[in-house]
Amino acid sequence: MSIPQLIISMLLFLVLFFGIGFLLNMLLRATWFMAIIYPIVVIRIVDDVRFFEYITAPVISFSALGSKLISLQLADIIILTAGMVGALLAGFAMKVLRAKGYQMF
Repeated sequence: MSIPQLIISMLLFLVLFFGIGFLLNMLLRATWFMAIIYPIVVIRIVDDVRFFEYITAPVISFSALGSKLISLQLADIIILTAGMVGALLAGFAMKVLRAKGYQMF
């Protein structure tokens, strides 16, 4: 992956998850909702195991998830971390807006 592609991907994930987190926090009034949900989103992005297999065959599913997470490239880790930063920034933005008296947030 080239450097411009990495930078654009990081910005896209940061803005995407900031926006989704901001909207969810505004609608549900749960400040850290996206930051809690984001690891599940990452697992769905990285892993190809179906959700019910985590219940029916947990040992195989979690070992497959572990091997997938270990085999991620540095660029993938950086991009996914940028998404988590965006989700956290949405939570901080909500806290600041609520502290300043904005009732909608």
